[in-house]
Amino acid sequence: MEAVIRVRFPDNTTLEATFHPSETIQSLVDLLKRVVARPELSFHIYTTPPKKLIKDMTQDFYSAGFAPGAIVYFSYDIPKGDDTADVKSGPFLHEEIMSLKGLELVKEHAEPVQTAPEPVQEAPPPVVQEKKPAEKKSVKPKWLKM
Repeated sequence: MEAVIRVRFPDNTTLEATFHPSETIQSLVDLLKRVVARPELSFHIYTTPPKKLIKDMTQDFYSAGFAPGAIVYFSYDIPKGDDTADVKSGPFLHEEIMSLKGLELVKEHAEPVQTAPEPVQEAPPPVVQEKKPAEKKSVKPKWLKM
């Protein structure tokens, strides 16, 4: 069994990482510190709905309910009123990581890490059925009383 964690960034970029369910959430935080574009800024991760900050980094993925998979959201800790629009708009991942989009890497623990935007599900084109000309019957329905 494995825990597939997708980290969704504010620009809708998704980082997918696979962990063993007994690993702690701290291993996810350590991975994020290595791949974010601004590692010097503090950040937090949370789940939704409802929005719940993940504070206990010693908890393992299984007991946190993140196995077999979960989506967690990433956000920088920005004080309200701080005018740092570039932090909110991204890019959130290192350029080297963004260039790996769609590829799988195998880390020393044999955990594939993949950075890819969430696949957009294209709706199949609507099926247009040919309308056959309705045959007009001059007979009134049985239920119609006149």
